[in-house]
Amino acid sequence: MSGVTVLKIGGSVLTSHQGYLNAAAFVAARLDETPGRFVVVVSAELGHTDELYQEAKAIGAAGLAAPDAVVPDPALLDLLWSTGEVRSVALLSLRLRALGTSVTGVSVHEIGLSVLAGDDRIAFNPLSIRAALAAHRVVVVPGFLATDRHRVVTLGRGGSDWSAVLLAASLGAARCELVKDVDGYFTADPHVAAGAALIPHLTYTTALQMADAGCPLVQRHAIVEAARARLPLVIRSLSSQGTVVSH
Repeated sequence: MSGVTVLKIGGSVLTSHQGYLNAAAFVAARLDETPGRFVVVVSAELGHTDELYQEAKAIGAAGLAAPDAVVPDPALLDLLWSTGEVRSVALLSLRLRALGTSVTGVSVHEIGLSVLAGDDRIAFNPLSIRAALAAHRVVVVPGFLATDRHRVVTLGRGGSDWSAVLLAASLGAARCELVKDVDGYFTADPHVAAGAALIPHLTYTTALQMADAGCPLVQRHAIVEAARARLPLVIRSLSSQGTVVSH
C-alpha cells in the first residue's frame, strides 16, 4: 500500500498522562506535514509489563505453601501482558480523536500478524489493516503481540520494533520510524558519557553488531527484518531527526 507512514511509539515515551498528550501532538503534527495514511504501533507504558508479571506471581501464589515455586503459565502471561499494549492503543486513539483526527484502534486479533509454526518468523495478512486504513487516516496498533492459532503470543523484549518493521515492509512504507526516549544511536551511552555524539547513519550490519554486543536500542529481529526488506529505519525521539539505519 503506497503512501503509508509507520511510526512506532515506545513505552518510554508513553510514561504518563502527559506522555500520551505529547505523543498525540507529535502524530498530529506529522499528519499536517506528511500526506497519506499512518499506522502507529504502540508499546505498553514503561515498566507496565514487569508490573503485570509481579501481579500475576502475587495473585497466583497467594496463600500457597511455597509461593516462590509457582511459575505463571506462559500462555496466560501473554494474555495478561497484551492488556498493556491494548490500553496504550485505546488511550492514544482517544486523544487523537479528541484532536479531530480520523483514527481507529485495533486489537491483536485484527492486526494480521501470526507466528509461523515451528519457525522464528511472523506472517502478515494485511486485509484488516488495509480495510481500517481505507476508512481512517490513522490506525493505532498494539506492538509486541501476534497470534498463534488464535492464541495471543508476545514477541519478546523490544517486540514492538519487530511489529512495526513487519507492518512497514508489508504495507510498502518508504521507511519505519521508531520513536523512543533517546535521540538515536550514540558513540557512547549519553547518560554516562558527556562527550557522546549522535550517529546520523548506521548500516544494518553495524546495528546488528551493536545489538549482539549488548546495545538494546532496537530489537535484533527488527534489524534483521529491515535489512531483508531493505527498509530504512529511523531511530529518533519526539524532538530529534535521529539515526537512519539502512544499507
